[in-house]
Amino acid sequence: MKKIIYSLLLLVLALAYTSCENYETYADKKEAERDAINDFIAREGIQVISEQQFVAQDSTTDVSKNQYVYFDRNGVYMQIVRKGVGQKLAENKSTNILCRFLEKNIKLDSVLLRNDIQAWLTYNGSTYDTSLYVDKMSVVRTGNTITASFITGMMYMYHGSASVPAGWLVPLNYVKIGRPDAAVAGDQEIAKVHLIVPHSQGTSDASASVYPCYYEITYQISR
Repeated sequence: MKKIIYSLLLLVLALAYTSCENYETYADKKEAERDAINDFIAREGIQVISEQQFVAQDSTTDVSKNQYVYFDRNGVYMQIVRKGVGQKLAENKSTNILCRFLEKNIKLDSVLLRNDIQAWLTYNGSTYDTSLYVDKMSVVRTGNTITASFITGMMYMYHGSASVPAGWLVPLNYVKIGRPDAAVAGDQEIAKVHLIVPHSQGTSDASASVYPCYYEITYQISR
């Protein structure tokens, strides 16, 4: 009888140990996220610059050197591909902005969602051509603080929330929001950025599962 009890005790201890070994804490997940971001930066040959250098460069990033500025306050990395046409966001005024994007889970190295090209998404039993769904968000800037919510689009539908990832709003302090005007000569391309967004600045899904995302996003004012 004692041998049976002893064997059962060993089995319980072994299972408990295995459970502890397999349990991943929030700190473990954050460390894995940092490792994934660092691996992505190394793999993509990204040159990280400080905010001080970014400001000294007139708030631009040198795309030819694949520069991204790192923001200490939120952990977001940003590359401004194009500052765009138009004007910076007006103060205390609601502006509707259209976005096309690519969303990639850095940890899994997989595309989650995109509407920048024709792509197919099966969701709740229906199949969608995501390129037909431009994301529209309502944005308000108060000083350097920007708030926003999705009105329509794939991000709203897929992630099930009107909340715009905080990382998406970081570029709006630096790019211009407009749209091409055929009557105006010269560069008429809309604003475009690349972002590395940690879970704390990402979607509700990223926040819950602690994974970082890479984004390519264009911003254009809605008529």
